[in-house]
Amino acid sequence: MGRYSRLRRIQQMDPQQDFEQIYRWIIHYEFPSDYLHGTSIAFLRDYGVPRISRLLDRTQEFERAGQKRYDDTVLITYEMVREGMDSEHGRAAARQLNRIHGRYRIPNEDFLYVLATTVVGPKRWIDRFGWRRLSVQEIESLALVGRRMGEMMGISGVPETYAAFERLHDDYEREMFAYDPANRRVAAATLRILASWYPAPARRLATRVSLAVLDEPLLTALGFRPEPRWLRTAVHRVFRTRAALIRLLPGRPERFPRRPKARTYPFGWTLDDLGPHWAHSRPTTPLQDGTAQEDTSVPARSTVPRTPRQETR
Repeated sequence: MGRYSRLRRIQQMDPQQDFEQIYRWIIHYEFPSDYLHGTSIAFLRDYGVPRISRLLDRTQEFERAGQKRYDDTVLITYEMVREGMDSEHGRAAARQLNRIHGRYRIPNEDFLYVLATTVVGPKRWIDRFGWRRLSVQEIESLALVGRRMGEMMGISGVPETYAAFERLHDDYEREMFAYDPANRRVAAATLRILASWYPAPARRLATRVSLAVLDEPLLTALGFRPEPRWLRTAVHRVFRTRAALIRLLPGRPERFPRRPKARTYPFGWTLDDLGPHWAHSRPTTPLQDGTAQEDTSVPARSTVPRTPRQETR
């Protein structure tokens, strides 16, 4: 497959009808690593808001089981879109996500911001460091997936377009970013998770590279000093060189999608594995997305028939 073959197909599609298919191509074929990098940066941006980081700090999830917390956040989004967001499995994944959040009193505006980071963060990373910029159709698809996810979570006032998500994201940060000790504690725990993916001698450098791609307002809110200009420049050049090399490779074949590799679940996972252990004792409720009432007695572990566990390849 040619490097731009899938892009040409995407440009002929209607995002209003095909946004889930386009989204799956983004995360599994066109930009699998870059999408995850952008998502990781989105996690860190959440910690620049004291109200959010204090809640995360109180739960101690990142301190006690940081890798699982990271994996679960990535995987539950993947599970929502794997068979379609309105499929039985997609709706079961959304109910599991709502069951986890239901324990806490989280303001709607915080939900909106965190949702916006999952739309804006990957887009900005890909445009900055990906092998090409996202097309109009891909950008719209990211926003439509975010909007549908927000509806299934019962969030009110979810933006309808990418531009609206971006305005919400930037306006919220200008108003809410501020330093708090909890910000630094949660961010440091997350950076330790990211660094643990590398051999011990390289972990300090991995942490500095992670900090080198963060903007100054976020670093200030997290309580970290900016890395030296020479390191930021070097990291930027390395990522741009990587993008140039990827651009020379053929496109990923349809039969070889890049799927999440969860370190917490080397033998696969089910929906019941995702989330803190206490979440599984909480009752599920119907999704507040304007659709017909559904039977919530279906176990959250429902997956593809004949495939009881999702393999991590």
